[in-house]
Amino acid sequence: MGRGKLRIYLGAAPGVGKTYAMLSEAHRRIERGTDCVVAFVEHHDRPRTEVMLHGLEEIPRRELAYRDTTFSEMDVDAVLARHPEVALVDELPHTNVPGSRNTKRWQDIEELLAAGIDVISTVNIQHLESLGDIVESITGVRQQETVPDEVVRRADQIELVDMSPPALRRRMAHGNIYKPDKVDAALSNYFRPGNLTALRELALLWLADRVDAYLQEYRSEHRVSAIWGSRERIVVGLTGGPEGRTLIRRAARLAEKGAGGEVLAVYISRSDGLTSASPKELAQQRTLVEDLGGTFHQVVGENVPVALLDFARGVNATQIVLGVSRRKGRQYVFGPGVGSTVARDSGPDLDVHLITHDEAGKGRGLPVNRGARLGRVRIVWGWLAGIGGPLLLTSLLSGVAPEVGLANDMLLYLSLTVAAALLGGLFPALASAAVGSLLLNWYFTPPVHTFTIDDPKNIVAIAIFVAVAVSVASVVDLAARRTHQAARLRAESEILSFLAGNVLRGETSLEALLERVRETFGMESAALLERAGDVEPWTCAGSVGPRPCQNPEDADVDVPVGDHMALALSGRVLPAEDRRVLAAFAAQAAVVLDRRRLREEADQARASAEGNRIRTALLAAVSHDLRTPLAGIKAAVSSLRSEDVAWSDEDQAELLAGIEDGADRLDNLVGNLLDMSRLQTGTVTPMIREADLDEVVPMALGGVPEDTVELDIPETLPMVAVDPRLLERAVANLVENAVKYSPEGTPVLVKASAIADRVEIRVVDRGPGVPDEAKNRIFEPFQRYGDAPRGAGVGLGLAVARGFTEALGGTLSAEDTPGGGLTMVLSLQLAPASDLAPVEGSTYSPAP
Repeated sequence: MGRGKLRIYLGAAPGVGKTYAMLSEAHRRIERGTDCVVAFVEHHDRPRTEVMLHGLEEIPRRELAYRDTTFSEMDVDAVLARHPEVALVDELPHTNVPGSRNTKRWQDIEELLAAGIDVISTVNIQHLESLGDIVESITGVRQQETVPDEVVRRADQIELVDMSPPALRRRMAHGNIYKPDKVDAALSNYFRPGNLTALRELALLWLADRVDAYLQEYRSEHRVSAIWGSRERIVVGLTGGPEGRTLIRRAARLAEKGAGGEVLAVYISRSDGLTSASPKELAQQRTLVEDLGGTFHQVVGENVPVALLDFARGVNATQIVLGVSRRKGRQYVFGPGVGSTVARDSGPDLDVHLITHDEAGKGRGLPVNRGARLGRVRIVWGWLAGIGGPLLLTSLLSGVAPEVGLANDMLLYLSLTVAAALLGGLFPALASAAVGSLLLNWYFTPPVHTFTIDDPKNIVAIAIFVAVAVSVASVVDLAARRTHQAARLRAESEILSFLAGNVLRGETSLEALLERVRETFGMESAALLERAGDVEPWTCAGSVGPRPCQNPEDADVDVPVGDHMALALSGRVLPAEDRRVLAAFAAQAAVVLDRRRLREEADQARASAEGNRIRTALLAAVSHDLRTPLAGIKAAVSSLRSEDVAWSDEDQAELLAGIEDGADRLDNLVGNLLDMSRLQTGTVTPMIREADLDEVVPMALGGVPEDTVELDIPETLPMVAVDPRLLERAVANLVENAVKYSPEGTPVLVKASAIADRVEIRVVDRGPGVPDEAKNRIFEPFQRYGDAPRGAGVGLGLAVARGFTEALGGTLSAEDTPGGGLTMVLSLQLAPASDLAPVEGSTYSPAP
């Protein structure tokens, strides 16, 4: 049985018609004879959607009890037993009630797909996991329920259900989405025109990326090499020079002019040792292009124009941005340059922009990282100057100016020897000296056209010419090599300085360091391998690039690091002079790996120490703080049961009150211990809904005497998005703590106010207060500041209050009370947007 197919209706906001479109598709399929059932669909009391359910078979739901409330979820077992051809499952990102078969509904859908059942589902763009931060910045609401992007991307079909913001707001105003009592709040909060427009753009762009991936796959499968300008994709060619930042910003502005524009910066490195660009400059340009929303790529290629055009066509680019050449006019004798070549060979479907910059025409300067070897093009020009130059000069002197004189002839030939040395190094210069001396002897030294020299002075002159030519060639070549060696050493020192800085700062991750190795040496992949012993198999501790080596023997270059670790590179064989810097990279990679493992071990040790500290404090609490109320209860019960004493009614009432007080203290201590345990294990799961503070906060004051608290909660406050029970417990702990430290006769003030998009609850006492350095420490478990009596508690109240507040998406902090005392500030999110934004109709939400 094959895997089922998933079809998803994607919307920008609730109410655009995803469920309606899904049900319409179900009716169409049933008319074609397809076995289609409703596994789980919520109509949210929308009449038109409810009508669409008529005539469709619905699988009975599974009822689950949670916290004294009954919830209904999809019955996966029933759907699998029914095994229809197509199942409709609404609200893909929904979180199931604890006790369900799976935690998330998309996991239920995965089971149906694995069983060969086709599934049709729905999702809003704000529930995609990768867009959580963006949606929060737009709407001010952090989505409680999300679905991994990869789950949606794997769908066989994604159909966008689109609606303009004005049309959606009209639908909302007509009562077709929410009940009338929620329409005004929705239109003024989550469903503002700006919010809807931004969410709609997010949905369109996300789906465009999905379509683009399909397009790339189709072009690859059908080997389409021509550029299809479906969207503006701009490639920026970088040389590693300072003009790169200008080009990147210019390309970003070009991309902004077209919707969905994309910037790809590419650096073409040659396979000749260290790359010819400054690693520091390239790192800055990489950061800049990523900050502007683009991507950075590095490609190895001997022919820069060809490699650049191949890359641009491979990514289906529509434009290339290059800088005007930095070469001076005389340097164009060596070729037309990259920009001119790319513009000539780009073809009609690829536009090339040549951007002027401050470095244009100032000369390329010495390469920062080039080795002692000259480039292949320069060597070719050197041989042409050394061999062809003397032949051409001989032809000119013989036909145009035969009477120049032997001395001048020698100077002209000597100049060609110097030029050959400058271009191609020592050997072209030696060849030029040899060829020039022979031509001088044959054509210009009497008797001509023979290698015989009559005049001894001419013999001396030619000998001096050869000696001077060889000497000049040697000096020029040596100077060029020393210059290149100095440049190389400067590049190496720059790289080593970078590594040393990272060692001191501890900033570079292992993958980032391996990526730097791969880019610096122009390799395809880099991997750090290790093994436990000499005969143990190698394992990969970290790698970058395609097809990393799994064994040092398979690598083109491997550098051992100690006895059981090696840095393995694939792509090409490096020259010996590069291995010195590579060894430094390898040593740094080992240090980074060790640091990462030490950090993990430290985190584990810290967690273990924290656990031990909590267990020790818990034992102390059980041994003393819990036994104190138990001892009081035991003494009072024993006294009441004693037959030797006739207790009066007043005495019995006092003993019973003592028993009740001890039981209350014991219940409070045990409750805090259990709450702290839930917070430590991450099992606190809020049931977020809208609530009025003037209903929740008074319920939290039941544990303190009435005259000890002054309440100021305006009825006009907006509603907040909370779990009322958790908020009540948090406020109760804050109030009990404030009453405990507040002077007798001075009530604690509990007041609330709305500030911007939040509501603040302030619990104000006039007690001794807390120094600034202890304000954060008082929220740690088992911490009691000052000389609090041992029987007052185990120091968990504030820790539990902060834990519950953060679980609700709020914050809890301590401030000084003006005039003395401590003020606890509990900040919560407003409700209208957060109540309307989560998955439509959801009755259960997980912790943030």
